[in-house]
Amino acid sequence: MTPPETLPERCDRCPATARVRAELPFGELHFCAHHARAHEDRLRAMGARLRTPANAPPLPPVRSRRDREPAAPG
Repeated sequence: MTPPETLPERCDRCPATARVRAELPFGELHFCAHHARAHEDRLRAMGARLRTPANAPPLPPVRSRRDREPAAPG
């Protein structure tokens, strides 16, 4: 298992930098902040322990879809 202080360079779902390690009974997966948040509930339901390196900056807050999309012309 990779030490908690280090992560592979890339997310297992996209080319972004890995920020979170999901330790599962069958192995581990690595995710960027976006994919860690998107899959957090399902991963925890599967028994995953989510870890970040001790020196990593905190994950940015979750934004709603409304915050990300421009307002419709009115």
